[in-house]
Amino acid sequence: MQITRHPNNPIVVPGGYDWRKVTVFNPAVIIDNDKFYMIERTAESLTPCKNYLGLLESEDGVNFTHVKDEPIVTPDMLGFPYGSVQDPRLVKIDGTFYLNYALRPCAMSYYPTGAGVPARSIPEYPDGWGEQEGHWLTRSSILKSQNLLDWEFVADTTPLDINDRDNILFPEKINGKFVLLRRPEEYVGEQYGTEKAAMWITYSDDLIHWEEPKLLIKGENPEWESRKIGGSTPPIKTDKGWLVLYHGVDEEIVYRVGAVLLDLENPEKVIARTRHFIMEPEAYYEKFGFQIPNVIFPTGNVVKDGLLYIYYGVTDTAIALATVPLDELVAYILNEPEQ
Repeated sequence: MQITRHPNNPIVVPGGYDWRKVTVFNPAVIIDNDKFYMIERTAESLTPCKNYLGLLESEDGVNFTHVKDEPIVTPDMLGFPYGSVQDPRLVKIDGTFYLNYALRPCAMSYYPTGAGVPARSIPEYPDGWGEQEGHWLTRSSILKSQNLLDWEFVADTTPLDINDRDNILFPEKINGKFVLLRRPEEYVGEQYGTEKAAMWITYSDDLIHWEEPKLLIKGENPEWESRKIGGSTPPIKTDKGWLVLYHGVDEEIVYRVGAVLLDLENPEKVIARTRHFIMEPEAYYEKFGFQIPNVIFPTGNVVKDGLLYIYYGVTDTAIALATVPLDELVAYILNEPEQ
């Protein structure tokens, strides 16, 4: 499977404003009125690593400039002044933009260690912030907007007593219902049907009340999915099914990318899934960075003129772009050769 990295990579890097001077990564991307819009995850420090969301635009999907010189979403706006808002995913349904995001009530702190997951310190916050274990749990939620600049809270999509992220809406209702992917880290064990964190699917009539999630796919390829898997990008509708990119993590904390096709009318049904990863860290900017090495993490994808644009965070440091003809990727998933 030949996926082409853009020669200008990384296409979006830190700097310019204080709130993004340390790192930018894991963006949401959408095409609206023939223009590319990107919502980036940023940070101005590593201790604490308080994350914000900023908005950029582009005519070609490669060269992005900021729409606004301030963040469009901050933890403070969401009621968590010591928190961190992370990993946006963006869709447009019936004329309204919906933004999935993950939020930690307390911001993480990172130190570049050069190997594995960076060492973590617990900063001291005023008023008891961060002292309870629950303050560090990741919750996932939805915002909505008409213009990509002004956002209104819709609902939390996960219970607040578990870690749950990689919540991703499908870009349209299916059988009259909103559809959401999840990755609850505590849903592990015999009663859940999986020994590692996996991808789940759930439905809602109103985006507020969600049905009990159902197990969708779990790690089945131990050489690159042994630690966990999770949804990466919003589903792309094709004539062969819903295309979803997902990430797999191995025991060395290397992040790779796989792909799955889900039935158009019953997205619980897996039509096909790659046994082997379709992307892994290869380029220097995917192997070495300011934070975690060996990470490629897609969070945005769009289709233009038959080409799938894949936007992904690299080493939690910058944003890169890769492309592949959509029909070639779908054909590969359906007819993956033995390796």
